[in-house]
Amino acid sequence: MAGYTTSDIRNIAIVGHANAGKTTLVERLLNDTKAKARIGTVEDGGTTTDYEAEEKHHRHSLKSALVHFSHEGRHMNVIDTPGYPDFFGLAASVFPAVECVAVVIDATSGVQMNTRRLMRLAAERDLPRMIIINKIDHGNVDLPGLLEHIRATFGPECVPVNLPTPDMTDVVDLLDMPEGKTAFSTFKEAKTALMDQIVEVDENLMSEYLENPASVSKERLHEAIEEALREGHLIPVVFCAAKTGAGVGDLLHIFANVCPSPMEGNPRPFYTTGADGQKARWKATPDPKQHTVAHVFKVTVDPFVGKLSVFRVHQGSVKAGSSLFIDDHKKPVRIGHIFKMQGKDHTEVQELFAGDIGAVAKIDELHLGAVLHDSPDEAGLRMEPIPLPRPMAGLALEVKSRNDEAKIGTALHRLAEEDLTFVTERNATTHELVARGLGELHLRILLEKLKNRFGIEVNTHIPKVAYKETIRSKAEGHHRHKKQTGGAGQFGEVFLRVEPMKESENGEHFEFVDDTFGGSVPKQFLPAIEKGVRQAMETGAFAGFPLTGVKVSVYDGKYHPVDSKEVAFITAGRKAFIDAVQKAKPSLLEPYVDVEITSPSKHMGDLTSDMISKRGRIQTTDIAPGDMCIIRATAPLSEMMNYSGQLKSMTAGLGSFVMDYSHDEVAPPDVQAAVVAAYKPHPEED
Repeated sequence: MAGYTTSDIRNIAIVGHANAGKTTLVERLLNDTKAKARIGTVEDGGTTTDYEAEEKHHRHSLKSALVHFSHEGRHMNVIDTPGYPDFFGLAASVFPAVECVAVVIDATSGVQMNTRRLMRLAAERDLPRMIIINKIDHGNVDLPGLLEHIRATFGPECVPVNLPTPDMTDVVDLLDMPEGKTAFSTFKEAKTALMDQIVEVDENLMSEYLENPASVSKERLHEAIEEALREGHLIPVVFCAAKTGAGVGDLLHIFANVCPSPMEGNPRPFYTTGADGQKARWKATPDPKQHTVAHVFKVTVDPFVGKLSVFRVHQGSVKAGSSLFIDDHKKPVRIGHIFKMQGKDHTEVQELFAGDIGAVAKIDELHLGAVLHDSPDEAGLRMEPIPLPRPMAGLALEVKSRNDEAKIGTALHRLAEEDLTFVTERNATTHELVARGLGELHLRILLEKLKNRFGIEVNTHIPKVAYKETIRSKAEGHHRHKKQTGGAGQFGEVFLRVEPMKESENGEHFEFVDDTFGGSVPKQFLPAIEKGVRQAMETGAFAGFPLTGVKVSVYDGKYHPVDSKEVAFITAGRKAFIDAVQKAKPSLLEPYVDVEITSPSKHMGDLTSDMISKRGRIQTTDIAPGDMCIIRATAPLSEMMNYSGQLKSMTAGLGSFVMDYSHDEVAPPDVQAAVVAAYKPHPEED
């Protein structure tokens, strides 16, 4: 057993926007707790958490990384996460593993786009949050103004638990120190504001505090702090400078004594699915003596160890040599070597108990989101998935060497195993292999990994937009398929009707109905007709894109007792459906995306005008601190394919944006006409 218990563990995710100093802060934490002798820097590539070749080259975190250390009798698992919006999925995926999300804000640049997104997601996941204002040692920082903006953005629950000293070389702890000189506000005012926020969660404690503040015990105060954190009534704000170490000692003290342990944090959202398909919440008990439940929140392919699956133990314990079930698999897998991770280094351990985080190697069946358990009764147990943005940025890939054609599929699958916001698809119509991610940088890094890890180089180009076809009215279609080749022939005749349909409760966009009577079409041929219809829906009826939102009713037909075969009715069904669609006011649906742009405010006019020229609709515009603006809009994806480069050009590289799928809309006539004109059906589709 380790020299700590579940109540001693603190699991903390370090998140925030890029360049906030998260990785440097983790280096300082490791050094101050004697877990690392020398502080590495991002510039020299010597940090513990940025160890991949791509990270050293770009000098930015590009994936999450786990470290651990001890302080004041606590065992702390800290996860460093990437800050670029393109890697939001990799940062958010660690949330199921922690009890506290520490959001780092750069004192010089303030609240930025990713900061807001991560704070919002943590609140939605019912996770206690804290805010770390870093780089207080930089000159000309307006800390009172920044704190005011933080409270205006995230709520009055954001209350300092320490304040910097006038020379910014240290901080004054408002919880434990009796007095001190502060850079702004006063110790008394800040202490009163903090205590008022804490005791509000307990009426009895509030009454006791108001009567005699000195009478409140540390135990009662700690309980109130934990309750306030769990309820989101308190979001502690702390100040530090990671490079100089100012305030880092107090931050460690707060991690150890304020952040909740696995026994104090809010339960993670597990659920079970009953025989009726209904979900029911399931609560893990952080007790090593209970049966085992663990959750995989990170997967990585290590060139030396192989596939590493990083997991959090929520209940019971995971022991080396034990056998555990994965999800609803009937056969258990053997857990071989278990590791505690320190960046890329792994230390083998014999057991991890409830609340702890570690990794297991070389189990191919494990995947992101997998639940490990030792009880067949828990086969239906799952973790509620993190709501991640849909990957919309795409690149069509072509291997440079024919020798790599057989390898690229496996390599892309390996990369997709690590990142749920990276997907690949092969378009049957255009014959393009398309990789999709959250942005240009995201895809560029993945292509670098494809080359560095697997030795595969590719050429890229902009893929076709994923339009959809649909219909706007009812229509009837007919086709008679007759083929005579000398022997037994082929015969099938189909009459059908199409009409628009709305999405059903189970998400279906297609319905097939048998309205025949009198045996005009034998029942054994109806599945063949449906198969032909589905083939046409997949390949398109007029523009080469999948069809959606269609109800098909077969109402008549003819057959031949000798020549009618399944293949004849597949062809007849497909061509009758295409005939009907072309009469039913066919329309093209184009995908729209929600876009959030952050830029210096002087570019707001140019950016909004440009967005309108792209058929975009401006939703809101806001002014943020640091003379920045935030523009939220909805725009067609086809107009946003090259937006990354355009935004850099318009803002001199100072603008950034994120986009996520919003909905589909009927394309304007000119767009539809251009797409249809470019469509060249295969001969068999004529």
